[in-house]
Amino acid sequence: MKNTLSKKQIERYSRQIVLKNVGIIGQKGILKSKVLVVGAGGLGCPVADYLCRAGVGLMGIVDHDKVNISNIHRQSFFNSKDVGKFKVKVLKEKIKLINPLTKTVVFKEKITNKNIKKIIKNFNIIVDGSDNFKTKFLLNKYSIKYKKILIVGAISKFDGHIFSFNFKNKKTPCLKCFYQSEIPEEILNCEAEGILGPVAGIVGNIQANEVLKSILKLKNNLYGFILIIDLLNLNFRKISFTKKKNCICKNM
Repeated sequence: MKNTLSKKQIERYSRQIVLKNVGIIGQKGILKSKVLVVGAGGLGCPVADYLCRAGVGLMGIVDHDKVNISNIHRQSFFNSKDVGKFKVKVLKEKIKLINPLTKTVVFKEKITNKNIKKIIKNFNIIVDGSDNFKTKFLLNKYSIKYKKILIVGAISKFDGHIFSFNFKNKKTPCLKCFYQSEIPEEILNCEAEGILGPVAGIVGNIQANEVLKSILKLKNNLYGFILIIDLLNLNFRKISFTKKKNCICKNM
């Protein structure tokens, strides 16, 4: 990458470059970043939207699903004309319209033990926008193994949970340190419990914010914390937790 930003880049990103925590150096870091978004739904849509607008250089998007009419009330990239289309294809087309400077790579498949290494290997930051804990724990396991930064989100009803993990730091706890027992499928699952649309947008945008803070190496992030959001009563709680001795991350 060139030592300076182009006139076009400076104009496009001027409102964040002016921030003292960003500047030219920070913006160059964003342009060089490689972020993988797993899940192109209620969380993945706002994450991908704001990261491409911020100038993330390479964005991967993983989802095997097609747009359903029931998705539209909370999945902000889609409209009625997109029903029946693959989500990743729609996102790639719309990201190109929003910011053609962001390179987008899509994986039209379900992430599994068999393909996860191939999918995540070229990305530094993994964003979990999945709708089930099986996928979240899989991302947790391999993010530990390959020392990735992992940003996790979960939503249902009026509630949201957000975590950030930097597995380059050996002292970092992991998702299993917090959820030590098996999680029933209906817990924090918007299909089973329902979801108010704006909850997905708010949680997804906080995840995008945490990604950018990680890229910019800003302090006051969520490493080692869970942010619990209750939007029915407008309560926000930030709770710290530590690495557990018998967890899968103990030998990290």
